[in-house]
Amino acid sequence: MAVPKSAPKMREKAREFALGLPGVVEELPWGGAGAKAGKKVFVHLGTDDGSHPLGLTSKRTGGTAHAYALASPGAEPAAYGLGGSGWVRIPLEESGAPAAGLLCDRAGESYRVLAPKKPVAEPDRR
Repeated sequence: MAVPKSAPKMREKAREFALGLPGVVEELPWGGAGAKAGKKVFVHLGTDDGSHPLGLTSKRTGGTAHAYALASPGAEPAAYGLGGSGWVRIPLEESGAPAAGLLCDRAGESYRVLAPKKPVAEPDRR
């Protein structure tokens, strides 16, 4: 199956959005890109090297938000038992995948759930 041209662009927009949130740094946990606030990864973007399908994994709380995320084409509870804690993986290569704006919204919601309640010190960006 060919990767839709929009999938890498959507992934990159979600990545840029997540990294623009206060106190966020990029980390490469679990073999792919992720955004971390404090000590917690709040969104995982997987790899973009073609070894796995492109996707975005984020934390969803509340029954309605979780069900809504799972309604996306191909969405599923995250692997390694994370799905039981509200993590949902949304594939970006499926027909009807959410638009970049919605992916940014989901990353933002996950950030609000997992980011430290006290402001995180901004890293020195020099």
